Formats: sequence, C-alpha cells, structure tokens
Amino acid sequence: MSKIGLFDLEKHFAFYGAYHSNPVNIFIHMLFVWPILFTALVILYFTPPLVGFSLGSLVLNYGFLFTVIYAAFYVCLDKKAGAFAGFLCFLCWVFGSFLAQHLGYSLAWKVVLASQLFCWTGQFVGHGVFEKRAPALLDNLTQAFLMAPFFVLLEALQMTIGYEPYPGFHARVKAKVDANIKEWKESKQKKKL
Repeated sequence: MSKIGLFDLEKHFAFYGAYHSNPVNIFIHMLFVWPILFTALVILYFTPPLVGFSLGSLVLNYGFLFTVIYAAFYVCLDKKAGAFAGFLCFLCWVFGSFLAQHLGYSLAWKVVLASQLFCWTGQFVGHGVFEKRAPALLDNLTQAFLMAPFFVLLEALQMTIGYEPYPGFHARVKAKVDANIKEWKESKQKKKL
C-alpha cells in the first residue's frame, strides 16, 4: 500500500496537509492551484522546442516536459488518481498551447502575469487569514509546487466520492497531519517564551 521515499504519497500528503487544514484555505487552493499550473503551461508554450518536430500547434517544449514529469510522478504516487491527474495535466498543456498560440506572446504573458498574481494572492490570503500558517513552499519549494495540483485533486476526490488511494489512507494521513500541526504549534509556543 504505502510506498517509500520519493513516491511515499502518505508522507507527501501529510506534509502538504499540515499546511492546509483549514477548510476555507483548502477551498481557496482548490480554486487557484490548477489555474497556476495551466497559466504556467501557457507561458512555457513560448520556450524553444526540445525536439525538431511538433504536433501541429502542440510544441514538444519545456511545457510538454513538465507535463510529462508531473503526470508520471502522479501515476507513480497512485495509479488511479494519478492517471486522472496526469490526464488533467495533459489537458492543461493542450489547451494552454492552443490559448498561447491564439493570444500570441505579447498578450499571453500579460494574461499569465495577471492570473498568476491573482491566484498567488488568493492563496497567500488563505494562509494568512484562514490557515494562520506560512505556505508549504517556504519550507519545501519543490515538494509544494509538485504536490499542490495532486493534493487539491485528491482532496476533491475524497470530498466528492470518498476516494482513498488505499483503505485507511485518510485516517493515517490525518493522524500525521494532526501530529505535525501539534508539533508546529508547540515550537511556535516555545519561541514566544
């Protein structure tokens, strides 16, 4: 069930979950995380091709490379939800490529910048006002960026259809999240003394 190391979904989910335990903050992240990924892929459309051919409007560039990495990582974490997340990543890449081509660089970067600023601001407000804890990216930038889309997807799947990667997953993760939050609060308390 539980994997070890880089592909330990329980560990990743518990780390990220400890920074996202407030329901309003979770909802804010559900609204803004995937648009951040999508708009990042829009701007990455303008990176040079990694190979000498393209599939019409779809250029095999850094946007494609990141899409493959994200999709493969998610499938390694959990085959079912990971395949769905990978599919969503590829949809973001495809539609992001079409949007980027339609907008052109001079308009696309402005749309991306505005979207990124709006979405990141929303998330920081979620952390500052509702979570009252700094974002996970301040403690582990790579893990936070890589796990954020999968985290919110798993949260949505759990809330809507009761999905668990394996029986007992959510109970085990909740125990780890609660322990992490307790440890964080205690260390915060000690700093005040």
